[in-house]
Amino acid sequence: MKTEIKNVFGKVIFTAEYDAVNRLVHQQWFGYQTRGGIVAASNAGLEIIARHRCPRLLNDNTAVLGPWDHAVDWLAQDWTPRAIAAGLTHCAHIVSPESFAALSAEALISGVAGSFELRMFSNEPTARAWLQMAR
Repeated sequence: MKTEIKNVFGKVIFTAEYDAVNRLVHQQWFGYQTRGGIVAASNAGLEIIARHRCPRLLNDNTAVLGPWDHAVDWLAQDWTPRAIAAGLTHCAHIVSPESFAALSAEALISGVAGSFELRMFSNEPTARAWLQMAR
């Protein structure tokens, strides 16, 4: 079952779904992201990770518009320890390299260094292949 988070205008800003075959949670983000939206969506995705004790996260930001660095500290300091406690060990983060969202992703990678394996990718097939090897 797919989880959706919408913004105050009723637009979907996030979806997440557990992929039992590949034992990963697939999250997709859309549009501009507020700190409140990121917190709500990240917590919703974390519930799925925890429910399935899922070690792998495929996090797709290719449809994100603009930076989301206003939530990097929260993600590194609050969400990351809870995700690790829930079983997360590997995260493949997909971004468009020329986007401002990629700069935010780089800040997150620095913020969680040593906590779990987090790598940035420019396409889904490569990200999925890396996660498959992370069994």
